[in-house]
Amino acid sequence: MIPFSVLDLSPIVQGGDAAQAFRNTLDLARHAERLGYRRYWLAEHHNMGGVASAATAVVIAHVAGGTSTIRVGAGGIMLPNHAPLVIAEQFGTLESLFPGRIDLGLGRAPGSDQVTARALRRNLAGDVDGFPQDVLELMGYFRPAEPGQLVRAVPGAGLHVPIWILGSSLFGAQLAAALGLPYAFASHFAPAQMNQAIALYRREFRPSAQLASPYVMLGINVFAADTDEEARLLWTSLQQAFVNLRRGRPGPLPPPAFGYERELTPLDHAGLEQALTCSVVGSPETVRRGLLDFITRTRADELMVTSQIFDHAARRRSFEITAAARNELAGAG
Repeated sequence: MIPFSVLDLSPIVQGGDAAQAFRNTLDLARHAERLGYRRYWLAEHHNMGGVASAATAVVIAHVAGGTSTIRVGAGGIMLPNHAPLVIAEQFGTLESLFPGRIDLGLGRAPGSDQVTARALRRNLAGDVDGFPQDVLELMGYFRPAEPGQLVRAVPGAGLHVPIWILGSSLFGAQLAAALGLPYAFASHFAPAQMNQAIALYRREFRPSAQLASPYVMLGINVFAADTDEEARLLWTSLQQAFVNLRRGRPGPLPPPAFGYERELTPLDHAGLEQALTCSVVGSPETVRRGLLDFITRTRADELMVTSQIFDHAARRRSFEITAAARNELAGAG
């Protein structure tokens, strides 16, 4: 059975704040470590009232410092927002502090709206179009420094920080294949081109010093509870968050709402079905069957599980059920 990992946005819930979100993130990371998850990744988003992980490298340090064995990383750093040298220094620092445990996933989306992107970068010139060159520049900073090299990442040069390409389209698949890097697809919120992207990546992959053969990690929403009914109720928090985002009203993660689906318009239903089709919601047996079906269909090498659940105790329970389902599938295999 393939490894399972965790994607966390450090959700800020209604009535909560970022401090509480960070406490919950560290608690969940320790919980995931005990349960046998392989990695714990945090995502870069900006100007989002429900996401506390904007300063992603700082939160990674917080999580890595509070755990001991689980890999910790970025899923991902939106590289157009940053100078490659700065990211090399940040992740060189993290790797120096927590050797052998740091991952660096790279994306080319802004992680925000265009107004916020402009505030981050001061201008939008040369942003996503330069992404491949920025990736190559960043990779170069991790190579051992050469005599006469004018600019070095200190720390960073000579350190092994595994780099992943993140994506939700064919562009990322092509780049990951060309560079021989592992590929993480954002199927948990943008699944439309998942099958095409996986096929393209596997077909065009060229081995590299980092990776000998293609490696695909897929995002999946898992809302697990003791009953199907309870899981469906927990699921309404993410449904509300997506609808609010689509309507231009993003905010803190809302509490579950009984009967929420009955309030949705046909357009809302269509949007949710399109965005969240890679989701498993239900009791332990429902989750086990759903995960097996997803793995069988996609032949994923690893799953990145995300669970935007309002109640922290229920979120912990969801990851327990998911880990148990993985263990059952491993035993059956």
